[in-house]
Amino acid sequence: MNMLSYKLAVAIKQANPQETSSIEVMQYALNIILNSLLIVIISLLIGWFTGKLPDTALSLTSFALLRFFSGGRHLKTAAACNLFSITLCSLLPHISYLIQDYLWIFTTTSLMLMLVFAPNPDVNAQIPHHLYKWMKLVSLLMVTSNLFVSSSVIGLAFFAQSLTVITLKNRRSPQ
Repeated sequence: MNMLSYKLAVAIKQANPQETSSIEVMQYALNIILNSLLIVIISLLIGWFTGKLPDTALSLTSFALLRFFSGGRHLKTAAACNLFSITLCSLLPHISYLIQDYLWIFTTTSLMLMLVFAPNPDVNAQIPHHLYKWMKLVSLLMVTSNLFVSSSVIGLAFFAQSLTVITLKNRRSPQ
């Protein structure tokens, strides 16, 4: 992906050198876009092949939306993130039936984790601290909504995402 994003950035720069960012900045942004597209496309293909396309799309959407507002830890490499995300979002629809009777436990646990640890944004995101309370509120409302929707796919996606916001060191000031 890194090579592809570099080649695309160079091509964009050559097409419009005066009105574009540096190659490095464009390559960084393109890496994020291409890796996200890779996760979505492969996960949806797996969902399609296994007959779980709608649930896979729901898993991807639920996980990504909650992650947008709650933040969370990152894996060390883009390849690890891609593999983990594809596996997670493709697997959740296939195991969601296992927690149907315990959905309220998973949702309540996710809610408590979000209450204590969210948001946990990436340091590179440079999100103003005054927005943290709103990010927490949206995260809590999203998780709470599944108490009414009662989707085991959403519940597992939210639970998986809530585990990524846990941090035991370098805790910021209260949101």
